[in-house]
Amino acid sequence: MSRRSWLSLLIFSCAIPFGSSGSSAEPADWPRFRGPGGDGVCTETGLNWDWPPEGPKLLWKVEGIGKGYSSVSIAGGRIYTMGDRSDGGDESQFVIALDGDTREEIWAAKVGPPHSDGPRCTPTVAAGLVYALGTDGDLVCLDAASGGLRWKKNLADDFGGKMMSVWKFSESPIVDGPRLVCTPGGPEALIVALDKTTGDLIWKCASPALGPRGRDGAGYTTIVPADIEGVRQYLTIVGRGAISVEAATGRFLWGYNRIANRTANVSSPIVRGNMVFVTTSYRTGSALLRIARKGEAWNAEEVYFLGPRDFENHHGGVVLAGDHVYGGDGQNKGVPVCLEFETGNICWKPEAPGKGSAAVLYADGHLIFRYQDKGLIALIEAKPDAYRLKSTFQPLNGDGPAWPHPVIHDGKLYLRHNDLLACYDLRGE
Repeated sequence: MSRRSWLSLLIFSCAIPFGSSGSSAEPADWPRFRGPGGDGVCTETGLNWDWPPEGPKLLWKVEGIGKGYSSVSIAGGRIYTMGDRSDGGDESQFVIALDGDTREEIWAAKVGPPHSDGPRCTPTVAAGLVYALGTDGDLVCLDAASGGLRWKKNLADDFGGKMMSVWKFSESPIVDGPRLVCTPGGPEALIVALDKTTGDLIWKCASPALGPRGRDGAGYTTIVPADIEGVRQYLTIVGRGAISVEAATGRFLWGYNRIANRTANVSSPIVRGNMVFVTTSYRTGSALLRIARKGEAWNAEEVYFLGPRDFENHHGGVVLAGDHVYGGDGQNKGVPVCLEFETGNICWKPEAPGKGSAAVLYADGHLIFRYQDKGLIALIEAKPDAYRLKSTFQPLNGDGPAWPHPVIHDGKLYLRHNDLLACYDLRGE
């Protein structure tokens, strides 16, 4: 029996998936880590938030995608993820494409060697191509239709890349215009931009001297593109702190060392206008920066700094909804917090409804906190006036920490947990 046929036998269908209600328009793709904007924000509305105690209806589940912490991307009716699984007896790391309707495996493309607990990258889909980064630094560009290899680089071998600490390459590469952008972490190539169709080098940015905190090398953060003061730039947090480089040239623009720690800098920055919010854990904290330009010179001015007792996000990310930032506070804790973006004032900070760190997703006036311990889901209203926990439920779970970020697409909630992917209905009664 083929692996594709074997995988399809593991599919459990509880109901016919619901489509978007009230509109014939196709839902926007979810083509990359944390959604179209890379900010953990889903723009769908009209979702059903009145869940029974057992949670929203399970539509289907599929097993056999391998171990790993990758979330899912959804584009062109297909679901893309990564996993470590058997390769004719040995284990390898794969990018996997599933049919969104049947959940049958369309293709699986080998990326590189496996990791102890699997890959971290979520594939990026753009213009018929799929980009993914393996834990050993293997960066691949694949044909979305067939999984065929278009080009491949290795961040360590080709760019002298290295990580800031013991965990391996984890970011999700981004596509911006003609460029594929990622973070090797090398002294001469901290960030690189490659031609997205050929893999040829467009530019590389050398590691700047940011300060004493942290360590040299790449962090575990995914790059955020933004237009600030009329200049397109790429923001991320590397081993030595927050940095920004010019998109067109790779020229280093500004940096901020205080947010760095020596263990792992994980969560992506949030950008609004010329204001940038950054946060890391391991007894570090959070800060809001005002980015100013004077001629060719750039400066990151600290508006406020919150210490680790106030707010530090471990690795579940934060979201900006209206004028407030929401996310989990504490190392391995995920305590729900709402804070005012411009002032840093804490609006609420209750006890955590789940255990461990929490990945956060915003949709339709609500927050989904997904906790690492068995993947408990907490539904919280995204309102600064008071903390309102509307519901919790225990979804199907796999082995290990439930770290993959949740996804909402076309009225469905997708939850990856190691070898398992489950889909729940957010449109039905």
